[in-house]
Amino acid sequence: MNFIKENFKGIGLCLLIAIPSWIIGKLFPIIGGAVIAILLGMVIGLFIKDKTPVEKGIKFTSKKILQWAVILLGFGLNLNVILETGKQSLPIIVSTIATSLIIAFFLCRLLKIPERISTLVGVGSSICGGSAIAATAPVIDADDEEVAQAISVIFFFNVLAALIFPSFGKLIGFNTLSGEAFGIFSGTAVNDTSSVTACASTWDSMFNLGNETLDTAVTVKLTRTLAIIPITFVLALIRTHKEKKNGQQGTKVSLKKIFPFFILYFIAASVITTVLVHFGVDGSIFKPVKTLSKFFIVLAMAAIGLNTNIVKLVKTGGKPLIMGFCCWIGITGVSLLMQHLLGLF
Repeated sequence: MNFIKENFKGIGLCLLIAIPSWIIGKLFPIIGGAVIAILLGMVIGLFIKDKTPVEKGIKFTSKKILQWAVILLGFGLNLNVILETGKQSLPIIVSTIATSLIIAFFLCRLLKIPERISTLVGVGSSICGGSAIAATAPVIDADDEEVAQAISVIFFFNVLAALIFPSFGKLIGFNTLSGEAFGIFSGTAVNDTSSVTACASTWDSMFNLGNETLDTAVTVKLTRTLAIIPITFVLALIRTHKEKKNGQQGTKVSLKKIFPFFILYFIAASVITTVLVHFGVDGSIFKPVKTLSKFFIVLAMAAIGLNTNIVKLVKTGGKPLIMGFCCWIGITGVSLLMQHLLGLF
């Protein structure tokens, strides 16, 4: 009862923002409900003078529900299908992820961008946009403003990619009789699932390919999602090492305290899906859980928006935007180069 009393106002406010954001995001998938929720949250937050009554509920939503969203995401992953279909694109995925992380690492130092924002932009650009940021933020102890900034940067280049990549693909000579090559390109060079879907669907519509491009792109995108697992583990180890190195004498820092245990539940959810599908269960039964996962991300983004100072975000957004652009260009270039080297394009 105490939990409900302390949190229901904050959670209720987040729901009031998340529900219309979810509906609008369905109407405009190129933008997506998560970004709309952050923007609405930031605007509404400007008019709330005293956040004390809703503070605990907002914090619970931005932290715990965000982790639940990542766990439920695992129920959409059939590891057998991903490993079988995605192995062709694996060298491209590894190369693009490495490229983005390396660019983010060097620009962090060159432009003196805060480490946590750099990490979120690098991981979000290289793996899967909002889902990767959602998984990484608790591990590196990123605050809501840093998460909002990273999501905003990723969103901007997602929209650009979804709008220009189909015409760009035709211009540079992708095979228009098959959706395979452009599907791999969309799945590796576009970040968020909604934008990958929009980009690949546009290509299918342009050349009457049914769902061929979309199916390939989504499989590649899901394969990229698995990179969340090693990345979060490595980041947890790095944070533990840094805190031990910088901690005051007598301060006990352990990996157990920082370790992203919710990622283990994410893996367990993926294994459950894989085993059940293997024994003949229809994978479509997991669709409601996947939908709930996406809604939880929108709900958490509403909370993050409420906790974000929009004025500060605009003032400090220049350098992360430059980093996002460099990561985006790097990923696009490496994806095209790797496809060319592998004879796919």
